[in-house]
Amino acid sequence: MTSAPVALTIAGSEATGGAGAQADLRTFQAHHVFGAVALTCIVSFDPKADWGHRFVPVEPQVIADQLEAITTAYDPDQLSVTKIGMLGTPATIETVAGVLQQRQFRQVVLDPVLICKGQEPGAALDTDTALKANVLPLATFVTPNHFEAESLSGLEIRTVEDLTEAARRIHESSGAAVLAKGGVNLPGPDAVDVFHDGTTTELLSAPKVGEVAVAGAGCTLAAAVTARLALGDSALEAARAAKQFVTAGIVNRLGSQAPFDVVRQQAV
Repeated sequence: MTSAPVALTIAGSEATGGAGAQADLRTFQAHHVFGAVALTCIVSFDPKADWGHRFVPVEPQVIADQLEAITTAYDPDQLSVTKIGMLGTPATIETVAGVLQQRQFRQVVLDPVLICKGQEPGAALDTDTALKANVLPLATFVTPNHFEAESLSGLEIRTVEDLTEAARRIHESSGAAVLAKGGVNLPGPDAVDVFHDGTTTELLSAPKVGEVAVAGAGCTLAAAVTARLALGDSALEAARAAKQFVTAGIVNRLGSQAPFDVVRQQAV
């Protein structure tokens, strides 16, 4: 019998394998961390409709059943780190928040997948509001992308300085360590992310690999942070290692007949 760090992802299934729980599990495996997953929804892009999202939520009781099995199988010393990805509905958020309050994970990494960009129906706004109210306060580490950092901070982000201030504001409102992602959305030759935990602020920079975002980068970054925390890294060490891991995955990305490339997770 052997033992290994265990990490849990609570996330959606993305049918092409480029993002979501599939990317999370590959990232855990690449770091030699054993991965468990509780699926919250199933997303399958529609090739006949400009690759738009087809979204099917998992019933809240089924999510609760998955989490009950996982948290019973692995005690808190063995499974102390979880990553939260796409939740998708207020009912799912309520279910997951309840489990997080009961289990008391040592580290909760939130990839705050927000839906509403000002044009979706009210249900999307309800979901985003529920995520901010019920899950964000339970997180110990948050990895917002450009849009999510704007939404969580209330700032318009156009420069690295804006991104840094956004990271500070998100930390102040949540208490979590923050890795705010600039990616390809900020001008300049480098993809710059900002780490801030209330004590340390550090810019994590790497040359851009093209000017188009690669699918699965956000999932992979948060999952890499989760894996490194499971291995015992500090928050800053995890952020640095995750940045290097996702940059390598973008360099070695996988092409397909879909209108996007995807990150390829390779063993470290």
